[in-house]
Amino acid sequence: MSGSDNFEAMAPPAQDQRPQGQTGTMRDLDAVYDIPVQISAVLGRATMQVSQLLKLGRGAVVELDRRLGEAVDIYVNNRLVARGEVVMVDDNRLGITMTEIVKSDRGS
Repeated sequence: MSGSDNFEAMAPPAQDQRPQGQTGTMRDLDAVYDIPVQISAVLGRATMQVSQLLKLGRGAVVELDRRLGEAVDIYVNNRLVARGEVVMVDDNRLGITMTEIVKSDRGS
C-alpha cells in the first residue's frame, strides 16, 4: 500500500483538544494542521532481480519478509512513525489502525 491508496483519514482533533506548544498559541498551530503529508503503510518488503520482476505476471505471488498478522510499518513523509494493523473499512476498503508509536532517534 502507498500514500495513494484509499485510507480512512481521521479528522484533526477538535480545537480544544489540539496540543498546545509551550511558546505558541492555538492560532499559531492552525496553519500546521493544513499541511499535506504523504502516508504509506508497508505490508512487507521483497528483494529480487529486475529479470525476475519482468517475469511476474497477473496473479503472481511475491513473498514478503513479514508473516501474517505481523504489524505493518506506517511512514509519514518517508519517516517511520508508527506500526499498526490492517482493518476492513466498509466492504471493499482497507484502513490501518495504529497500535504503536515509534520514537524518533532524532533528539529535538
